[in-house]
Amino acid sequence: MSTAISPAVVADTHALIWSLFEPSRLSADAKTALAEAEAAGAPIYVSSVSIIELRYLVDKGKFTEADYDAVLKVMRDPANALTVVPLDTDNADALKLIARADVPDMPNRIIAATARYLGLPLVTRDSKIRASGIPTIW
Repeated sequence: MSTAISPAVVADTHALIWSLFEPSRLSADAKTALAEAEAAGAPIYVSSVSIIELRYLVDKGKFTEADYDAVLKVMRDPANALTVVPLDTDNADALKLIARADVPDMPNRIIAATARYLGLPLVTRDSKIRASGIPTIW
């Protein structure tokens, strides 16, 4: 029996955006983790709250409608490694494992809980999430 660790990861909203539009903003470790997952045919999971965040960024004028559409096009491409994780009761149960004092922003807590629920590292630059004790890559 193999004890190899799965190359699958969870990407937070910024890691998703930067991987698609500004890969130079990713750390070397983040780039490697995302590339290894894709090369192995493993999923790069994205919490559905990240898609909601992107919509919110369009509403705030920080992200264009064309950028949003481009992200959705990539997400909907079955040949792409990106896989949306829907919000459900399992995510809600995992949320209790992420202390509000450690990660006060609700979307970030949901993303961190998604990684915890899936048992995978989270690709994130967020210092609060990285200090919270969940496995991260940056």
